[in-house]
Amino acid sequence: MYKQVIVVRKDLDLPKGKLAAQVAHGSVQSMRNQEKDIVESWLSKGGKKVVVTVNSEEELLAVFMDAKNNGLKPALVKDAGHTVVEPGTKTVVGIGPGKEDSLDVVTGSLSLL
Repeated sequence: MYKQVIVVRKDLDLPKGKLAAQVAHGSVQSMRNQEKDIVESWLSKGGKKVVVTVNSEEELLAVFMDAKNNGLKPALVKDAGHTVVEPGTKTVVGIGPGKEDSLDVVTGSLSLL
């Protein structure tokens, strides 16, 4: 079974609307990194998504690198800086869709949003 995981930074304390937009960016950007057949299979089964948190930019980058080192194709979202945060602020990492077991190796210990 496939799922997608979006990792968000709690330390930014983003307003709900901004947080939702950043999660959406992470989902779309990550999905674009994946193979078409995996994306289609994931979407056909409901497109399972899980949103988890980290406490800092350093933790976010560690998850990003861990995902890459485990053969995944994560997407690192950097905000344009038009509203709440400075340009280039790293807000979320999107991982997958991919096999649940593979994503859980990287994100399974993180807390749900």
